[in-house]
Amino acid sequence: MNTELVPYAASIELSFNASILTGALRQSSIDMYERDFKAYLAYAGSRDAALDPTTLARWRTHLAQETEMSPNTINRMLSAVKRLMKEAANQGYTTQETALGFERVEGVKISALKERTKTTARTRVSPPQMRELTEAPGTDTLVGLRDTALMHTLASSGLRVSELASLRQDQVVKQGKGYLLKVLGKNDVEYRDAHLSPRAYDAIMAWLEARPVESLYIFTSFEGRGESRVTDKPMSEVGVWETIKKYAEQCGLKNVKPHDLRRFVGTQLARVDIRKAQKALGHKRIDTTARHYVLDDLEVGATDNLY
Repeated sequence: MNTELVPYAASIELSFNASILTGALRQSSIDMYERDFKAYLAYAGSRDAALDPTTLARWRTHLAQETEMSPNTINRMLSAVKRLMKEAANQGYTTQETALGFERVEGVKISALKERTKTTARTRVSPPQMRELTEAPGTDTLVGLRDTALMHTLASSGLRVSELASLRQDQVVKQGKGYLLKVLGKNDVEYRDAHLSPRAYDAIMAWLEARPVESLYIFTSFEGRGESRVTDKPMSEVGVWETIKKYAEQCGLKNVKPHDLRRFVGTQLARVDIRKAQKALGHKRIDTTARHYVLDDLEVGATDNLY
């Protein structure tokens, strides 16, 4: 998740928006496309400019020169616009020629902006730090009970923020002496199994038993002040993000993000079997797991007794 805010003028309106992707993507992904598309429209400033591929190229330059966004974030935003223009052409909102013009706009080179791929983009969380994080909320309040369950769930399952925010009670499944989560990820067409530790399950049950409202969703939000304002609505992804950040700061951990908890699970599972990490995280390719989710350093002497 990118939290950088770029000052743009008021946005304009076109005859289409990210809702044209309904049925092709999950709602959480559509929401992200809509956010990026609105940023592009605000930069464009007019309908004619917005439908001109050269505007996208100038926006790319603007993002590279005038912001501190990482190259990955910039390319994601550019891809969102191109995807929407392609679908808009397919549905007759614009021409195929226009969509092709947008598709030809290249992204930024990662190597050209490599100084922005900060080391803090991937913060390693150790097992002792994770224990401290899961204990930080306490269980004396309703918020604490919810957040304790949230932290334990992330620490044992490796769920994405979007998957956790929308997690329902019927996705918790008992298997043998343990528990699994049935999860439909952003690229999944079938539910996958994710781990859920007994401690996380107990924390979830404690929260649900204490929660004064009924809801299909496990992690519901609070509105206004006071614990009596608990709702039956699922937490937002931003709400999950802010919760993680709050407890990380309390524990003196800098730059910890929800995805770092996902990487923690991947790293710990990979120590046993990287294929188990791949399956739990829902990656189609094992090199994705190895490249982005295994943060172990080289172990000194690891090859001393190989022969």
